[in-house]
Amino acid sequence: MMSNQSHNKSNQSHHQEITPKFHPELTPPLEELEAQERRLVFRQFTHDDAWALGSLLVDLARERQAPVAIDIHRAGQQLFHAALPGSAPDNDAWIARKRRVVERYGSASYLVGARCRAKGTTFEESSRLDPDEYAAHGGSFPINVEGVGVIGAVTVSGLPQLQDHRFVVEALEQFLDL
Repeated sequence: MMSNQSHNKSNQSHHQEITPKFHPELTPPLEELEAQERRLVFRQFTHDDAWALGSLLVDLARERQAPVAIDIHRAGQQLFHAALPGSAPDNDAWIARKRRVVERYGSASYLVGARCRAKGTTFEESSRLDPDEYAAHGGSFPINVEGVGVIGAVTVSGLPQLQDHRFVVEALEQFLDL
């Protein structure tokens, strides 16, 4: 049996490997991130849509051998979940934390974090929310239905945060045929 100290060191090194990295030079302008949200709107979002979108994300991830977990929630219900080779239980924890940001703020988790950074602060400092419950890191995007508003989130975890964000946006663009 592993000692607590060894177990904690193992968890810390594993946690550091999957923690999304932030590279300021790569951060898209807020206007671009906000435009993505205005553009990526659904006419409706059914259980079948969740399956089709989730399957598209899985196909794209397999093509790229991306070690991700994928999750789609609507109105508090998980409609789709997949964990691809190389993903870990920590990815599910990241998914939940990023999804909570979308549910609370109605915006992409990456955009919420970018807005804080643009103000010279961090999400953790400005929100005062428990970082074990909320993470404004890239990878969770709102499911916004025309005439209704945000009803859920599609979330990916396993890549650096900007790549998680871009991966979801790319899949939404393909799915919505934009």
